[in-house]
Amino acid sequence: MKNQIEDRSLEGKTVVITGGTSGVGRATAEAFALEGCNVVIAARGEKGLEDTTALLRDLGAVTLAVKTDVSVADDVKNLAEQALQFNGRIDIWINNAGVMATGKFEDMSAEAVDQVIKTNLLGYLHGAHTILPIFKKQTDGILINNISIGGWIPTPYGTAYSASKYGIRGMADALQGEVSDFPNIHVCSLYPGMQKSTGNSHSAKFSGLDFKVPPGATDPRDTAQLMVKTAKNPKKSVMPDFSTVMMKGFYKVLPGVFTNLSSGVLRLMMKPDKNKESNGNIFIPSPGPSRIYGETVLPEITRKTKMIAVGALAAGAIYLLLKRKKNS
Repeated sequence: MKNQIEDRSLEGKTVVITGGTSGVGRATAEAFALEGCNVVIAARGEKGLEDTTALLRDLGAVTLAVKTDVSVADDVKNLAEQALQFNGRIDIWINNAGVMATGKFEDMSAEAVDQVIKTNLLGYLHGAHTILPIFKKQTDGILINNISIGGWIPTPYGTAYSASKYGIRGMADALQGEVSDFPNIHVCSLYPGMQKSTGNSHSAKFSGLDFKVPPGATDPRDTAQLMVKTAKNPKKSVMPDFSTVMMKGFYKVLPGVFTNLSSGVLRLMMKPDKNKESNGNIFIPSPGPSRIYGETVLPEITRKTKMIAVGALAAGAIYLLLKRKKNS
């Protein structure tokens, strides 16, 4: 069994964060900076790297920015080399960079589908393939994969994204077996829900499906704190709250009901308009200023209300299941 140390100090540790200039990544960089870490941020956009570096230095962190496209293996290797030169070792590596395309699968270009898989799945594979030999040489290290609840439940009209997240979960589960004989090397999987971040705003949009931040989405700074908590006390699988546990359970018990409900809601949101279709940030860095929070679609609701709603859905699903069994 792995040795776990409660509340280990992160001060002076070197952490590498991919996709570290916006959304959850920027919030995570901020959170580790406040823990006294040396922070290495990676992203494609030079302006975002400059802005985030300035923020981290204002927080008193020793920081390094490395322009990186995680879908390119050589870029990820260069990132690791730069980080090692920066402080001699890498203590924590966070696979976080990701992109999303929403709309009917057949309306997406093959190039867009390929790039979602390259950035999300291959990007995480490149990160793991690069950092694990370094951890083994050091005999310790923590790899944190920010997967999302999408690794457990499907995302209709986000098929390529869904495929990538299921693939990342498989990668992480397999690697946990491969490092099981290294007691101080940890591969951790995080499964947060929808984020109140820039990711949805910057996603590629097809079929008139324009994802924005829905009511009840998670605060990226809460997810960042979960990253910090995981670095202090590594666990193989981390669900952030009861609502994500309930969503996973709902899908496991009634997968057809869950998929049909979510598909129906998304179909209602579609307003086909060829002039509004966009590749978003799939092929290029996200436009606009670097920030954590994205554009909301409706007034925010409280976390308590979100959990009540999810609980009600789960209760309804269980009732339907029991009724079906009784009638069969």
